[in-house]
Amino acid sequence: MNIELRHLRYFVAVAEELHFGRAAARLNISQPPLSQQIQILEQQVGARLLARTNRSVALTAAGRQFLVDSRHILSLVNDAAARAERLHQGEAGEIRIGFTSSAPFIRAVSHTFSLFRQSYPGVHMQTREMNTREQIAPLNEGVLDIGLLRNTPLPDTLNREVILHEPLMAMIPREHRLAQKPVVSLTELAEEPFVFFDPHVGTGLYDDILGLMRRYNLSPTITQEVGEAMTIIGLVAAGLGVSILPASFKRVQMSEMRWVPLEEEDAVSEMWLVWPKHHEQSHAVQRFCQLLLLAARQD
Repeated sequence: MNIELRHLRYFVAVAEELHFGRAAARLNISQPPLSQQIQILEQQVGARLLARTNRSVALTAAGRQFLVDSRHILSLVNDAAARAERLHQGEAGEIRIGFTSSAPFIRAVSHTFSLFRQSYPGVHMQTREMNTREQIAPLNEGVLDIGLLRNTPLPDTLNREVILHEPLMAMIPREHRLAQKPVVSLTELAEEPFVFFDPHVGTGLYDDILGLMRRYNLSPTITQEVGEAMTIIGLVAAGLGVSILPASFKRVQMSEMRWVPLEEEDAVSEMWLVWPKHHEQSHAVQRFCQLLLLAARQD
């Protein structure tokens, strides 16, 4: 059996018009080839689909059922083609994004999430909060399409683009003597009880901030280890110590604490957009990356 889609289209036109001349005009072909193709279709099916006389065309019982099935098949094909086109245009499908807990506080990132959702409602954004180190393996394996993570050693199989180079800032309880200063030094902070990440949780910022202190031969006295940046902010506000976080967290304001700039010019942290080199990006992923990089440049 070698039935082609055009045979189904021809049959549907004849079945709906019940007139070969009108069906041929609708299909923009001449009548003799149309009649020939319907005969070929009937031979392929092994049943008469149309009852023809010199004056009329009618559907047989087999023809009526074949019309229902032909319409269904053509509808499926049209839907499949439309879905494929939407996927190709980046207007459908799925994008799998890994991100650190600090990423949504970055204006370019939150703006891109919102804009992409509004611009491409047919694309499902599957987001997974993961620390920096946890994202490496899923990115390599193609389980994640892109990752938003902090400075960390990357394997050669991953590409990166810096989307933000932001200052680190001190967080100090409002009543603390250092809270009144316009800037504070790392040395001053290292002498205070320090609230910080558990080393197995906030790995990107943990490495960034402790690495910065080591460059100045400093080692803070960490008295509280927690899993979330918001917990750090809350404990500092409660007076349990001081800490350091990227300036993007300054969007979280609490009256019980102050954000104070650091004296050291190299007290900075980067946010990276990371993606696998050897996995083809869908158009949806490409569009998300384009929007994010544009927002980062404009920020």
